[in-house]
Amino acid sequence: MNLFKTYYLDVLKKQYINFSGRATRKQYWLFVLFNIIVFAVLAFVLSFLGNTGNVLYYLCNLAVLLPSLAIAVRRLHDIDFSGWWLLLVCIPFLGSLIVLVLLLLPSTQGANRFDK
Repeated sequence: MNLFKTYYLDVLKKQYINFSGRATRKQYWLFVLFNIIVFAVLAFVLSFLGNTGNVLYYLCNLAVLLPSLAIAVRRLHDIDFSGWWLLLVCIPFLGSLIVLVLLLLPSTQGANRFDK
């Protein structure tokens, strides 16, 4: 439960739209993992509500969109790349693959241009 609070809830509460700074590989991927788990459970529970559940599910997705983008930008900052590299996902397949590889790279050692 402590991991969930630290790597998911704190990102949603304290860093909701914080696009500056850095996020380690562990921080980013645990946020993604918990996001997948939360939305899988949410989809299951809301599936019993029919169309109302669908609307609630998409509203929850919309609420988590900005924190997801923010932590991805901070992750790119951690490897000394600009957040603008996320726009590569607009290129079908290849762009998403490039961004995935970037998000998997290890952190830059020491300070970089995105440190506070």
